[in-house]
Amino acid sequence: MKKYKDKNLPVRVRTEDLLSRMTIEEKIGQLNQLSAKLSDADEMRKNAAQGLVSSRVMASTAFAGNEEQEITGFDEINLLQELALNQSRLGIPLMDGWDIVHGQRTIFPLPLAQAAGWAPELVQRAAEIAALETAEWGVRWTFAPMLDIARDPRWGRIVEGFGEDPYLCAQMAAASVKGFQGESISDKRRIAACAKHYIGYGMSCGGRDYSACDCSEHELRNTYLPPFKAAVEAGAATVMASFNEIGGEPVTGNKHLLTDILKGELGFQGFVVTDY
Repeated sequence: MKKYKDKNLPVRVRTEDLLSRMTIEEKIGQLNQLSAKLSDADEMRKNAAQGLVSSRVMASTAFAGNEEQEITGFDEINLLQELALNQSRLGIPLMDGWDIVHGQRTIFPLPLAQAAGWAPELVQRAAEIAALETAEWGVRWTFAPMLDIARDPRWGRIVEGFGEDPYLCAQMAAASVKGFQGESISDKRRIAACAKHYIGYGMSCGGRDYSACDCSEHELRNTYLPPFKAAVEAGAATVMASFNEIGGEPVTGNKHLLTDILKGELGFQGFVVTDY
C-alpha cells in the first residue's frame, strides 16, 4: 500500500488520496482518541497496528512513579508510533496530547498569575520552554492555552485561564500559541497548541462546571470570542470544543459556532477536538 515519503506534496493532495483509500473502520479510527490512563496496553498496541486509533490523551500521568509510567512513558510512545507507521495499512502517525497548561518539567505560575504580570513576552517564553520539554518526551500536542473569559468567581476553573478581560486574554492567547508552536510545528522543539474551550465555557450558570450557558450574540462576539480570534490569527493548530451548551444547543454540534464563525469568519484551518 502506498505510503507517502515525499513531504513536498501538498497536504490536500495527500489527504484526499488517503480518504479515497480508507475503509469506514479506518476513518472511524482516525476520529478515535483513547485515554492512555484508562486503556489496556495490549489493546492500544493492536489498535495502533491496525490504524484504528488516531491519538491518545494522557492528562498528567506521564511522570507518575507507578505502573502508569509503562503506559504513558517514552518507550511506549515510541513503540506505538512505530506500530502505527510501519504496521498499519496506511502508515498514519499517532498524535499524543497532554494537558501542558503551565509547564511540563519546569513549572511556571498558573495562567491567571501569568496574566497578572501583563507581560506577553514572558508567557511566550514559558510556553517555549514547556514545548521543548514536552517534545523531547515524544508528545507533540498540548491542550492549551485555556482562553475562557471568567465572569463568575464561583467557577472553579478560573485559575486555568487568563482572567476576565477579553483584550488581556487575547494578548496572552497569541503569546502562548506562538510560544508553543514557534514558526512551525514541524520544528522538533515545538508542539501543536489547542485553544480551549470554544466557546462560552466561563459563563456557566451559577459557576457550575459543565453547566448550561446562555448569552446574546453581541456578548458572545465581544466578550468570549476575542481570545479565540487572537489564537487563530497566531496560527493555533487545533481548537477544543467546550462541554457546555449555549441557548440549549451543545457547542459540539453547533454549526453556527463551529462552521460559520470558527471556520468561516475566523478562517480556522485546523481541526476541532472534543473535550475529555
